[in-house]
Amino acid sequence: MDYRVIKENELFLLTDQSGDIPENNTYGLGLYTKDTRFLSKWNVKINGENPVLLASNADENHITSIILTNPHIEKDGKQILWRESIQLLRKRFIYDDVLYESLSVKNYHPKPVNFELEIEFDADFQDMFIVRGFQTGSVGERTGQHAEKNRMTFGYKGEDQINRYTNITWDKDAVRTADNKAAFHFSLNHNEEDQVILTVIPQIGEKRKEMILPFKKALHSLEATCKNWEDKMPIIQTDYKPLEHLVTRGIADLGVLLTDLGYGQFPVAGLPWFGVPFGRDSLIAALQMLPFNPEVAKGTLVTMAHYQGKNVDPWRDEQPGKIMHEIRFGELANTNQIPFTPYYGTIDATPLFLILLVEYVKWTGDLTLFKELEENIENALKWIKRYGDRDGDLFVEYHQESSRGISNQGWKDSDDSNVHRNGEYAKSPIALSEVQGYVYQAKVGLAEIYESLNELNKAEILHQEAQALRQKFDEAFWMDDVSFYAIALDRNKQQVGTITSNPGHLFMSGMLTKERIEEVSDMLLSPKMFSGYGIRTMGEGETGYNPMSYHDGSVWPHDNSLIVLGLSKVGKQDQANKIIQGLIDASLHFEYNRLPELFCGYSMSSGKPVKYPIACSPQAWAAGTPLIFIQALLGLTPNSLEKEIHLSPVLLDRMTYLEIERLPIGKGTLSLKVTRQKQNTFEVMIVENTTGYKVVVKNQLQTVTQ
Repeated sequence: MDYRVIKENELFLLTDQSGDIPENNTYGLGLYTKDTRFLSKWNVKINGENPVLLASNADENHITSIILTNPHIEKDGKQILWRESIQLLRKRFIYDDVLYESLSVKNYHPKPVNFELEIEFDADFQDMFIVRGFQTGSVGERTGQHAEKNRMTFGYKGEDQINRYTNITWDKDAVRTADNKAAFHFSLNHNEEDQVILTVIPQIGEKRKEMILPFKKALHSLEATCKNWEDKMPIIQTDYKPLEHLVTRGIADLGVLLTDLGYGQFPVAGLPWFGVPFGRDSLIAALQMLPFNPEVAKGTLVTMAHYQGKNVDPWRDEQPGKIMHEIRFGELANTNQIPFTPYYGTIDATPLFLILLVEYVKWTGDLTLFKELEENIENALKWIKRYGDRDGDLFVEYHQESSRGISNQGWKDSDDSNVHRNGEYAKSPIALSEVQGYVYQAKVGLAEIYESLNELNKAEILHQEAQALRQKFDEAFWMDDVSFYAIALDRNKQQVGTITSNPGHLFMSGMLTKERIEEVSDMLLSPKMFSGYGIRTMGEGETGYNPMSYHDGSVWPHDNSLIVLGLSKVGKQDQANKIIQGLIDASLHFEYNRLPELFCGYSMSSGKPVKYPIACSPQAWAAGTPLIFIQALLGLTPNSLEKEIHLSPVLLDRMTYLEIERLPIGKGTLSLKVTRQKQNTFEVMIVENTTGYKVVVKNQLQTVTQ
């Protein structure tokens, strides 16, 4: 990453690697909450000069440490400060909606030194959509600023008539506070240290924050929160350390990306630009996390149910029963200049909501939540039938109605992501292949739950609808000439025939025949689609293929994770493991071995994976990808309706064992160890099982109960 980002709840800080926010930077650096930038400048200087960066460490998600030093400073031929005399350590974190930063200085010069540390501030209060250049609009104005020896405040009154303030404080008397600057004088003997601690508190409205913890106490509380999150998670151990480290990194990243709007914790999409509720992204990330922390799935479901569509509103692409795409809280949203209040332009969030609920019930047995959300379930099914399927052809399709909405409303939402073989872009309404699979999977899963509740009429209707969709889907989407499914049908019901990764999501739906499973998996693992590091979003050689693009040839870890999960479910574990290994190999080349949102689709034969320049990192569904690896390697499928846990483990070639402690299933946990035996068979040792479910191991593998 060329930036440093930290987040806690809804507040995040984005700076350059030196920790600064240069004025008028092109990347949108700043301190943000509620889609408003509360710091647009935050620069530290030593005697008026920019310090020299030595190290910038963001390995720990909750805190950033940056080491800098002074350049050589002379004036009129006289030495003012010898180079590298001062070590400047910047340490910052966010806790309880407060940004804390300590600036610690140490003198390594043999003699005493005197110098000034100067900090430049500003706050433009711009809406994030304006910062990123996506929108313009009517906005408010600055209402002035006020400076004292120990504080500075910037004010703004928005077009939404809301007053916003940036309150900055420091614990050392400033020698100067003028021109948006605060200067601090330091006199240090050899090896002597000193510091100044600053806090930045965004304020929306007139209510000021009354309780601000001291730096050390706030850091201790933050570290306790992080430890509590990690302690809740299952423990993964294996002799293949790259996998173990990737899982640990994913868990830590997901903890940072959690937010609670009052209905339970759920993952926001990613940093820096998507730290808000996203229907599709939050639902898929929660699905990935389900084997590790079902409570996050519950929080996600309840949050999405709360914002479920109620009205027909073309401005927001809203219809009754539809699950939202994205919600924003800034000035442009509050004044209805953008439709994200929330915006509903997503075709897949509604069936994904139902899939997550089904899988949550199968993992936990929590039918109470199912019954509490039954009205939301019914409304989602009605939306699929009435609004999703616009023309009654059984296929769910999208069409943008909002003038400021999104044109392509699947997960590949770039304007160029649905392209015919002749290079023409598909016209909407568009029916995406994977979305039909989501609908099928949701209906079959709901039918099974209704059967267990003895609501047989509902179950029968859903089964019939699912089977009708399955039959018609194959007839409409299958392309005999390439033995693969089309990415979509366009408004004329013509196949959009470009070879893409989308049909790979069909494996987990359960709607493919054995023959189709073979043909689709062969294509996805062919050199055309598989780069060696992962499955590309679009096949090499296709008219629209571009390995540097966002959606037309790049590799997305989350996309691969859903394919991996599906391949595991249909018994294609060798193919799933090939993808897992490729992504692990790729992760070793990214900062902190973290899988980014996406990377370029160049072949492994060309060298190490090529970074996508503006990929979000950390990104929730990229962080959740290694968690899917564990589920897939175990071949793990719980079913609370049958009180069974199915296992079919096949480890990576570089692994000899995989051990998991406290996997939450049902009302208890499962601990087990899988060990490679001769001839590629595996021993499964059940260390502890308090789930109340029977463990069923497939493929005639040896099972030992301790």
